[in-house]
Amino acid sequence: MKLYCTLLLCVVSLVKGPFVEAQTRYIYCGRLITMTDERVLTQMTVVVEGDRIARIEPGYLQPPVGAQVVDWKNYTVLPGLIDCHVHIESEQSRTTYYDRYTLDDTEYAIRGVVYAERTLRAGFTTVRDLGGRGANLAIRNAIQQGWIPGPRILTAGKSISITGGHGDYTTGARSDLFDPPPGVEDGIANGPDACRAAVRHQIRRGADLIKVTATGGVLSLARDGRLPHYAEDELVAIVRTARDLGVRVAAHAHGDEGARRAIVAGVNSIEHGTFMTDQTLSLMAHSGTWYVPTLTAGWAVTDSARRAHGFFPEVVRRKALDIGPTVMETLGRAYRAGVKIAFGTDAGVFPHGKNALEFHYMAQAGMKPWDILRAATVNAAELLGLENEIGRIAPGFAADLVAVRDNPLENIRTFERVVAVMRAGKVFVNE
Repeated sequence: MKLYCTLLLCVVSLVKGPFVEAQTRYIYCGRLITMTDERVLTQMTVVVEGDRIARIEPGYLQPPVGAQVVDWKNYTVLPGLIDCHVHIESEQSRTTYYDRYTLDDTEYAIRGVVYAERTLRAGFTTVRDLGGRGANLAIRNAIQQGWIPGPRILTAGKSISITGGHGDYTTGARSDLFDPPPGVEDGIANGPDACRAAVRHQIRRGADLIKVTATGGVLSLARDGRLPHYAEDELVAIVRTARDLGVRVAAHAHGDEGARRAIVAGVNSIEHGTFMTDQTLSLMAHSGTWYVPTLTAGWAVTDSARRAHGFFPEVVRRKALDIGPTVMETLGRAYRAGVKIAFGTDAGVFPHGKNALEFHYMAQAGMKPWDILRAATVNAAELLGLENEIGRIAPGFAADLVAVRDNPLENIRTFERVVAVMRAGKVFVNE
């Protein structure tokens, strides 16, 4: 019996289980931006109990016996950053268009584990994943259960698309390669009844939200990214079914008419919105629809189309040439029109971990630093329905913190080199 117990202890010591850390931490913050207001507090202590913020006190408090001190006196500390548009399973490359024929879901999941940790180390403690093959659900679950490091993930599972639309992975392929063709279980839905079934199927699989492709896209092989893909009654069916089941709807939309239809149907957010007119932006402002512009992805595909010969198939290259400057101009108009803006990058179109480039592009579009910070914290949390959980440093909120060298209100690009990250009370990065 004694030998058995000794062997069992050895095995347990060798096998890594879920991350479990429940202790008191005293975080010494040289500068602190809680996002409750625009003040930059100095010489503050944030007390963390387990995975929650317990209290915030001025000065550097003497910790009790057994508490851990985390010394960020030389840094500016803010709430963990939130990216409302990522694709955690994949990353765009020259092989993307044939990877779908050679990689299985397990391989996508393994790559997603790497991308998730890279995202967390960049300071993004929460992300909204807007569609993949379905491995995103497993990645989310593994992070929730503590088996792998990564941000908190809300995922749409598979996006919902018309046949031949932006979410139809068979577009451009030989017809005999996919027999039968994809249906509602794969997110391909035509007509209100099929749209209802597709929503219900994704939620049954465990999706946290629904993502619908209301127009064509840039990187899919369909020839036009601007055309509307769903009729009004189909979009209404998607939104109402999602609401009945307690989840929100994000609409991929580049073209103006598709975006307008999605807004009227009641979606919670428009993603990209590249070619939206002032009339549609006014409708968004009046309806309270969120805008997630994804500037970094726009500039990434434009840069690849202009500079990297053969990076994209020709049908994609033509669509990608001017997306970056166009979507930046649209964001500027949306900001001036009073549209609600949440931070989102479309990471996966460009390398995961480079999400903070979006801050610089948002500033170039004319947004003020404080409004950019709100977009990546308070606003993003509200879009996700987690405004009482994340996005601020306040008692009772999740202990998600990020530290940077400079005051981002003075240097917004300081986020491009995060020096410390805490997620749910655990320190993952601490330079």
